[in-house]
Amino acid sequence: MDDKEILHRIQTLVDEEHKLLQLSEDGGLEGDQHERMKALEVNLDQCWDLLRQRRGRRDAGLNPDEAQVRPEGIVEHFQQ
Repeated sequence: MDDKEILHRIQTLVDEEHKLLQLSEDGGLEGDQHERMKALEVNLDQCWDLLRQRRGRRDAGLNPDEAQVRPEGIVEHFQQ
């Protein structure tokens, strides 16, 4: 997946997240929608991490295509 595809995926996930947030504000989410919100958060974190990895590798003169999606346990526990 190249940077453009990652950014497109991020936008798709953000759009879905905004729809669910609007539903939440309008009266609440149903059971599986809560789980979907969590999955969206994880997927977004993974996409942003992958994009940062690709940019970092490119800046270091390395192949950005060697960047890999990291598991939830890693991207959800980053210290910023």
